[in-house]
Amino acid sequence: MKHIVVLISGNGSNLQAIIDACQQKKINGTISAVFSNKADAFGLERAREAGIPAHALAASEFASREAFDRQLMQEIDAWAPDVVVLAGYMRILSPAFVARYSGRLLNIHPSLLPKYPGLHTHRQVLENGDEEHGTSVHFVTDELDGGPVILQAKVPVFEGDDEDEITARVQHQEHAIYPLVVSWFLDERLKMRHNAAWLDDVQLPPQGHAAE
Repeated sequence: MKHIVVLISGNGSNLQAIIDACQQKKINGTISAVFSNKADAFGLERAREAGIPAHALAASEFASREAFDRQLMQEIDAWAPDVVVLAGYMRILSPAFVARYSGRLLNIHPSLLPKYPGLHTHRQVLENGDEEHGTSVHFVTDELDGGPVILQAKVPVFEGDDEDEITARVQHQEHAIYPLVVSWFLDERLKMRHNAAWLDDVQLPPQGHAAE
């Protein structure tokens, strides 16, 4: 059985989608542990409900980002994960952390990368009058939200939309595509080579796999 470790900071809705997919055997693996940098993250409760070990580390207890990440790596490594999944994890990772899990570190970002890296993507879409928005699953590299894109899902932006409506529309797609990408990885169909994503030995284009 392949092992997944998930990192969260908040509600954990993508974590829940991956928990459900594992239970439904859509992912050939199991979530071994969930870690959060916030002790009150609701995602930790989701993990406990599913019988998954849930841990919180407080940044205030560490002298630096590097020290925090060293402890986090030590705790993650105890579970010998095949893949480390960032699901709404809101800390910028140290280079040492990214290097440690290079090629097996996944993230989901609420925009059609390379548009709108960083925070407040839904607000930027509204302010710029975009007619299309979406979400991207990508490998993590040292560049913030800049690693090779694996899969994107697009959603329309309608006149009169507010941030909540767009968020809900994007999250609906996230909950479909993130478990799918995790399953590809654990089935050894997905790899990162030469700073590009490869699926079934075919290099994916910059926008990732084109959904059917």
